[in-house]
Amino acid sequence: MRDEQQDIRVAIVYPGDAEVRQNATADNNRFSPLFDALAQLGVKAEPAVYHPDFWEAVYQQLLQVDGVLVWVNPIQDGHDRTVLDSLLRRVADAGVFVSTHPDVILKMGTKEVLVQTRHMGWGGETLLYHSLEELRQALPLRLAGGGARVLKQNRGHSGIGVWKVELAQPAAAALPQTPVRVRHAARGSVEESITLDAFIQRCEPYFEGAGKMIDQPYQTRLPEGMIRAYLVHHQVGGFGHQAINALYPAPEGAAPADAPQPGPRLYHPPDLAEFQPLKHKLEQEWVPELQKLLDIPTEQLPVLWDADFLLGAKDENGEDTYVLCEINVSSVAPYPDSATPMIAQATVTRTQAARKQR
Repeated sequence: MRDEQQDIRVAIVYPGDAEVRQNATADNNRFSPLFDALAQLGVKAEPAVYHPDFWEAVYQQLLQVDGVLVWVNPIQDGHDRTVLDSLLRRVADAGVFVSTHPDVILKMGTKEVLVQTRHMGWGGETLLYHSLEELRQALPLRLAGGGARVLKQNRGHSGIGVWKVELAQPAAAALPQTPVRVRHAARGSVEESITLDAFIQRCEPYFEGAGKMIDQPYQTRLPEGMIRAYLVHHQVGGFGHQAINALYPAPEGAAPADAPQPGPRLYHPPDLAEFQPLKHKLEQEWVPELQKLLDIPTEQLPVLWDADFLLGAKDENGEDTYVLCEINVSSVAPYPDSATPMIAQATVTRTQAARKQR
């Protein structure tokens, strides 16, 4: 066992090509404030630019450090995380602290967690489709029941594979040729009118391999904005609020295609008064319940993760309720400045604990 007081070495992993890797420093990337925060705690932090083409070099680098923080999207430039996840598991097995560990990502970083936690206070009527045929059988019934639905592929980012769909006109039944209005949540998308069958065919790629889709009711209070809570392990490190977000509707009387595009997300510290009810529910109720449900001890929670919420219907006391629409684990950035020192301190704590186990 090494002396706990020895300098800690941490690598920050983010994607890039060979040139980016060769020229990487602590100052020429978006994580420079975190490098500074770690340095202030006596940590020697270094960039570890990752690409599948040179994974072996990254692997050898990570074996030499005490802790690894990872920011790589599950879908990046046509790649997936298969190679990276294998690499990270091997590094973690060697005794290096890794956040977020691929096994934890699989537990809480896919849309399927919305189904697993639908009974919790942040949940609601949420369905899981394992195949295109299941979608074909169930979605027409849901749409005929009234209201719009939001369908999401199980793994993705930036709104890719997230769709709002509703009948163009109320109908007692939804048939393959029934017109529907659909809008993709990816930036730059506009509402379209197509047949239900055409929309279902668009979803076919989301079921490739072990792909699945999640189905939730559209939240009518979406125009009041989306709240993103940033958590460091089990504590809220700040908030983001996006007033005009993906799937935001067009102004009343305007054409559906005139719906505004997403605006900026504004960042706030964890003590912002407006979001204290949500902070309390997360820290005191929902995160502990999530940990118990998914069997994730606090020390295995991601060093940084976020949960996106829309406002649900007011409760009987006139208070806001919150509906979870996504948990992000793989690549949470940017994030509030208030979270940076918390991330740095949590990294030191977990890395020191990992050292003791070596």
